[in-house]
Amino acid sequence: MSQKHNSATSRLKQDYLRLKKDPVPYITAEPLPTNILEWHYVVCGPESTPYEGGYYHGKLTFPREFPFKPPSIYMLTPTGRFKTNTRLCLSISDFHPDTWNPAWSVSTILTGLLSFMIEKSPTLGSIDTTDFDKRQFAYQSLEYNLRDKQFCELFPDIVNEIQAEITKRNEIQNNTERQNQSQTTSELSNFQSCLTNLIVLLSFAAFAFTVKYVMKTTVSDYE
Repeated sequence: MSQKHNSATSRLKQDYLRLKKDPVPYITAEPLPTNILEWHYVVCGPESTPYEGGYYHGKLTFPREFPFKPPSIYMLTPTGRFKTNTRLCLSISDFHPDTWNPAWSVSTILTGLLSFMIEKSPTLGSIDTTDFDKRQFAYQSLEYNLRDKQFCELFPDIVNEIQAEITKRNEIQNNTERQNQSQTTSELSNFQSCLTNLIVLLSFAAFAFTVKYVMKTTVSDYE
């Protein structure tokens, strides 16, 4: 058992070095400092996909027999695509040890996960997303991840990115609200101005009518 664990540890250390040298696009991954058999990853939502702008946290749990046996794969952040904290049934996960290839690395696993994530194929652990707008999950993923202590400890650089993104979005929202408020105030001011002008015109009309009526009455009295 110890020999198998040492084999898995050695392989995962090699995979980690390769991953740092040649990162997987849109994905960052880190093993737990206290347990190299548990890795955490973050998918940065690719452009032109429903996940754009979101950060999706998940984990890989490797068996001691790795690379001869595949890992379990979980998604921890709500995505609208996968159930959270549930083993995903993929050809690269422990659901299909018969299709697993020991030559596959952590990079291969993460690439396959991203590829499946942006597809629409159903599987065990996925959910019916027909009625979901995944963009709402992208927005919600930011603050959701910041509440995860482990996420913040493993991915401090991404935490900074998320905080900057939240600040940016809040500024945009505040500017939009100020513009809407200014527009509403302007429209109200214009309405009040028009109403004032209308009242003045009506007052003049009433005054003119009164004068005309008085003059007409006066002339009639003289006659």
